[in-house]
Amino acid sequence: MKLLLTSAGINNASIRDALVDLLGKPIAESSALCIPTASYAMGGPASAWRMITGRTSTPLCELGWKSLGVLELTALPSIEQERWVPAVREIDALLVGGGDVFYLGYWMQQSGLADLVPSLRAAWVGVSGGSMVVGPDIGEYFEGWQPPDGGDCALGMVDFSLFPHLDNENMPDFSMAGAQEWAAGLPGSGYAIDDQTAIKVTGGTVDVVSEGHWKLFTR
Repeated sequence: MKLLLTSAGINNASIRDALVDLLGKPIAESSALCIPTASYAMGGPASAWRMITGRTSTPLCELGWKSLGVLELTALPSIEQERWVPAVREIDALLVGGGDVFYLGYWMQQSGLADLVPSLRAAWVGVSGGSMVVGPDIGEYFEGWQPPDGGDCALGMVDFSLFPHLDNENMPDFSMAGAQEWAAGLPGSGYAIDDQTAIKVTGGTVDVVSEGHWKLFTR
């Protein structure tokens, strides 16, 4: 499994180089599908449109992909898998946008994509909530959309949790003090990363890619 877990997208040279390394070829030769689902429960339709069209402050879809499509998770349970699974298996990257992480995790599970991801050759490229969702726990510090069956909807694709936007001056809840409170409620380890940092996961190897600052909390 290949993952690039960012706080704010592909926004510096180090993170971009890490993405190209995961892809194994230039972005201009790579295909991708973007997942805007999380934005509907937080920013609404306009937020989803900005992600898809590359008009956000978290670069993802506007990187110059060879081809780009949209994979809307809420639509998948109502259509045959033959209409979307082959496309997911053929691409080089899944671009998973930010927003409400609980809503995203729920629809990852309901759509069946969560079960499919471990067998994909594609790299998972997450932004904010799209990165947080892959951990074993989201943490009680965060609140959002409540799934009908309870739980925090974390996917458990990696063995550490993630706290994004560390010390972002526009997000007071994402301070180092907030990260410490978040980490204290986790049963396991977690990374707090700022907007110039990403976590690169290749198989069982975890690397921090940063032009900013970050902190690992362990038990």
